[in-house]
Amino acid sequence: MLECVVNVSEGRDPVVLTELGEAAGPDLLDRHTDPDHHRSVFTLLGTAGARRLAAAAIERLDLGPHQGVHPRLGVVDVVPFAPLAGSTLADAVAARDAFAAWLANEFTVPCFLYGPERSLPEVRRRAFRELAPDRGPRAPHPTAGACCVGARPVLVAYNVWLAEPELARAREIAAAVRSPTVRALGLACGDRVQVSMNLVAPEITGPGEAYDAVAARARVAGAELVGLVPAAVLDHIPPSRWEELDLDPDRTIEARVGGAVRLRRAEPSAEAPIGERSE
Repeated sequence: MLECVVNVSEGRDPVVLTELGEAAGPDLLDRHTDPDHHRSVFTLLGTAGARRLAAAAIERLDLGPHQGVHPRLGVVDVVPFAPLAGSTLADAVAARDAFAAWLANEFTVPCFLYGPERSLPEVRRRAFRELAPDRGPRAPHPTAGACCVGARPVLVAYNVWLAEPELARAREIAAAVRSPTVRALGLACGDRVQVSMNLVAPEITGPGEAYDAVAARARVAGAELVGLVPAAVLDHIPPSRWEELDLDPDRTIEARVGGAVRLRRAEPSAEAPIGERSE
């Protein structure tokens, strides 16, 4: 069983976002949308829904006029696969490679691979400069751009909002909390600023530790979980802090997977991949 977290460069058009969610179908576990980032994060179970979602996004979206505070390379910007119970990182790598080959062959979208070979930040720094696509054409697709396709352990995407809208301070704090277990950026979102983090080893540095690290350096206005959190991470946080940290038992991967599995059993036809080709 794999988790797939598709980051799409659209966060403002509710009609398009509804269409994309419908394309993902019963594999969709969660959607987080941010209009300032102009980005939506779709958390899915397995691989079939990710292909349906990617196909719909490429058909509906154009990267050309896109403007948002989050860095991006494509309309289907980042597609990481992560192993859940019963799967390994090798399974995630195999799914990654198959997805990248499919996306490049079906839509001529160049794909950069990340995971054991290199990190996502490295791809963002080097893509189309020192680093050629691993799959597909050498130049970006005219409307879809490029895609970063990854294989990694489960991580937690987490934002902490500062009480004072000082972008320079947010960037300083992001640099201070950055570590082997935390990737961080300071971003301006409208009239607010945030320290936007990927907790790449949430069993070591979870939402509580990330929040406290930011709060030790500036007054905090609130926190925001992007997507889902592993139940084991939530279990190590006192329930008295869940509201402060924007956490809830219903927003765990395990809770949503259980619901998706029950839905799949109720709709057997949903098991059949739509638009997939053998690799």
